[in-house]
Amino acid sequence: MIYQLCRGILRILYRFLFRLEAIGMENVPAEGGVLLCSNHISNLDPPTVGILLDRKVRFMAKAELFDVPVLGPLINKLGAFPVKRGGVSKESIKLALTILRDGEVMGIFPEGSRNAQGMGKKGAASFALRSGAAAVPVAIVGEYKLFRKTKVIYGKPVDLEQYKTAVEGDPLELATEGIMSRIRTMKETGQPTQS
Repeated sequence: MIYQLCRGILRILYRFLFRLEAIGMENVPAEGGVLLCSNHISNLDPPTVGILLDRKVRFMAKAELFDVPVLGPLINKLGAFPVKRGGVSKESIKLALTILRDGEVMGIFPEGSRNAQGMGKKGAASFALRSGAAAVPVAIVGEYKLFRKTKVIYGKPVDLEQYKTAVEGDPLELATEGIMSRIRTMKETGQPTQS
């Protein structure tokens, strides 16, 4: 209930303040585990990725945030779960895989930080490959300037199976580059990518 309430309020705020527009929402599967893999430009990104979708989206969040009065309990109720700075714990990895295997939606930023300049880390590809979840590339286009349009674009799921049997190269690196390449293309074109 609290998730739907907060999502409704944020939908109104983001649409008013940032003229938030979503393209390609039909590319997000209506059922089954889904990993939304997005570029990362601002602390405002997690709501941007999830609030216009009808399915609940869960995120990893810095463990310190859960110690902040009011904010900690709120993000916990919204489905976020803690990850320690400097590395993802075994507990966080297990929980992420359980979320995806149970058919839920999880959002992740493969770049890891807002200043990664389009370079992805292997975590997103690993979660998708290990859980069997659909890896949906997401591009946030805009700068969150007041009353200027910001777009969130959802591409068709990336076929990661092709990377499992790669003859040359690390399958996780290849899968990560496959995801990041689709995100870069969507940022450049402003349109969803095909599978």
